[in-house]
Amino acid sequence: MVLLMMTFGGWVNCSPEGSLMLLILCVQMLTVAAHPQCLDFKPPFQPSEPLTFCTTYSSFGCCDAPRDAAIARKYRHILSYFHHSGIAVCAQYVRQLLCQQCSPFAAHLYDAEDANTPVRQVPGLCAGYCAEYWKRCRSTLSLLTGDPRHTELEADQARFCGLLELRDPDYCYPAVLASRRLNARLGAVRADPRRGCLQLCLREVANQLRNPVAMVHAGDGTRRFFVAEQLGLVWAYLPNGSRLARPFLNLTEAVLTSPWLGDERGFLGLAFHPAHRRNGKVYVYYSIFARQAERIRISEFQLLPGNINALDPTSERVVLEVVEPASNHNGGQLLFGRDGYLYIFTGDGGRAGDPFGRFGNAQNKSSLLGKVLRVDVNHNDNGPPYRVPLDNPFVGERWARPEVYAYGVRNMWRCSVDRGDPVTGAGAGRLFCGDVGQNKFEEVDIVRRGGNYGWRAREGFSCYDKKLCTNSSLNDILPIFAYPHKLGRSVTGGYIYRGCEMPNLNGLYIFGDYMSGRLMALKEDNASGEWHYHEICMGRGQVCNFPKLINSYYPYIISFAEDEAGELYFMSSGNPSAYVAAGTVYKLIDPSRRGGILFLFKASTAGEMSL
Repeated sequence: MVLLMMTFGGWVNCSPEGSLMLLILCVQMLTVAAHPQCLDFKPPFQPSEPLTFCTTYSSFGCCDAPRDAAIARKYRHILSYFHHSGIAVCAQYVRQLLCQQCSPFAAHLYDAEDANTPVRQVPGLCAGYCAEYWKRCRSTLSLLTGDPRHTELEADQARFCGLLELRDPDYCYPAVLASRRLNARLGAVRADPRRGCLQLCLREVANQLRNPVAMVHAGDGTRRFFVAEQLGLVWAYLPNGSRLARPFLNLTEAVLTSPWLGDERGFLGLAFHPAHRRNGKVYVYYSIFARQAERIRISEFQLLPGNINALDPTSERVVLEVVEPASNHNGGQLLFGRDGYLYIFTGDGGRAGDPFGRFGNAQNKSSLLGKVLRVDVNHNDNGPPYRVPLDNPFVGERWARPEVYAYGVRNMWRCSVDRGDPVTGAGAGRLFCGDVGQNKFEEVDIVRRGGNYGWRAREGFSCYDKKLCTNSSLNDILPIFAYPHKLGRSVTGGYIYRGCEMPNLNGLYIFGDYMSGRLMALKEDNASGEWHYHEICMGRGQVCNFPKLINSYYPYIISFAEDEAGELYFMSSGNPSAYVAAGTVYKLIDPSRRGGILFLFKASTAGEMSL
């Protein structure tokens, strides 16, 4: 899995305890990380035909041709009140201000994102522009807003600009047009124009995260969710979506990170014990440098006494450490199976082609690298941190580590447990993983007890090491799906959908690709056992035209998640550095299930109105 790391040597503490200067800096940092959004909560788009009036936004913005024509009509109406000399001076101001409804950042310019303030009638202006506008054309304000009371502001520049100025220097007009940071990647991921794809919408759940690598729930009925950032912070979110000010866990001092682009080390995995409500235990997977070597560490933490929203940093108990011979292929998945055991997914040790030893780490059962490990951390308060389940497949085999559950994997990045069909229970307990390929193929696997997944003999369905590939004793398990690098270059494993909100998606395995930003799905043929590929694209036209739904996302798909109800999410970033707050959590929404909900809401509202 390719992940980009920090670009700065330090980070800013945005906690309430910080000084006023730090608070101001934090606000500025968070603002820069915001993304394009229109006044109707939808993302910007490319108009189906060029705009004839607000031509600045013909290639990408928030207006279609009818909206553009309506703005032009209002422009002509306003100018009808002016003498030709006034038109010569004020026409450009009126046109510029009206057309900001078409800006990709309209929601920011009009304060539409803040539910506690009314939407502005005029876009927020920068101080210098507002002073110039007041001097030249202040009499147009009441015409722009349609409120004659605004004529009272014309004589007082301070009151006039106090109403119109936007204090944010990045998003005020016209500074927003000149910001390279804000405009560099506009429209990087848009609706897929191909026919036949599965059209979905999204709801933004959390944002301004630094490489969100994992999102999990506690399984305790509280409906909280926890998001881990690669630099070593875990945040707790309440059911209403608000994030607690203090981290659930802070391991930034211990986690091994670097300024290198493409560094795969860091905080990589998080899992709550199935009996967390009773024992308060949480398990984490992260990179460290200790005893003159880079290592991956799996540790156990416990809740602070009397606080379900924070782990005790002094309670860390190391479960397992494995030396990493190289800095890449660190694996990173932790999860509990339906059997109650902890599954640990390690990478092959790094470099290229698994060059360690005669057959590589992945094919060497005496190595813990390139493996799926299975250990018992239940009832471990007295004694060792884990025990080996007696039914692990290689217990008692000479030269094999008993923790090994499956082997021959390269660098499995994001795995999940199938909840099973909600009616029949079919499929329950299956382990799905995305295994990142070498230079030709990415693959999706179902992990089985004792299975050999072929690396480095195979990459996907293809031979990689021809000598190993012809060794019939390997008896390797082929992936359920593999795709070439024309579709993507770094698979991000996902989940089988088993929730209630989107029955049309039931049984689909939904996953993505980090490098291409592609969302994909697999559907199992129950008769043949084969899996068939389906493209996922963002809903086009009016498909996602519902409040708070969007149809675009940041392209670097880092991870997927499932909440307590089985609904699906994914995490991606527009600037995937572990020290840049550009990561977002999205919830997947099937728009075909939204129409009925909206209709019922409207009918109910209409009924109340008639009463």
